[in-house]
Amino acid sequence: MEKTFLASARAKGGVAALFLAALAAAAAALAFSGGCRTISVRPNSRDYAAPVEMSVIATGYCNCQKCCDWRYTWYGRAVHASGKSKGKPKKVGLTASGTRARHGTIAADTSLLPFGTVIEVPGYGFGRVEDRGGAIKEKHIDLWFRRHSDAKKWGRRQIKIKVWKPKSKARR
Repeated sequence: MEKTFLASARAKGGVAALFLAALAAAAAALAFSGGCRTISVRPNSRDYAAPVEMSVIATGYCNCQKCCDWRYTWYGRAVHASGKSKGKPKKVGLTASGTRARHGTIAADTSLLPFGTVIEVPGYGFGRVEDRGGAIKEKHIDLWFRRHSDAKKWGRRQIKIKVWKPKSKARR
């Protein structure tokens, strides 16, 4: 009987080598593509105005009850804990612009930084304004983190950021 390639590789201990090679290739692809920690959109001159530097207070937030001020009802539904939507259903993980929160989601005062504004934050990377919050006024931004511990580790920082505001649709 003829041995198949997999059977001969297994006999020679090559399965582990094949697995390690595939794992190394996947790791290299993630390293060169930026991995999952980058936002998919980078600013370009066609869609965004020239970058502006701005000094802001940046804080971290996540989807948890402490960061987003929501609570569970006695029957297990998430509701707004305070504000004008108090007691109304809360869609946990959805931003004010309707997108799902992920690394690169930034909450800002949309009268200063409208939805779609791309921001480069030192130590965090590129992000896009997709959310707003009740406590976010003027030159204050919130950076989304996957875990509450990461948001707490970021803390509250005074930093300089680069801002690319989207060009108005009328000028395109």
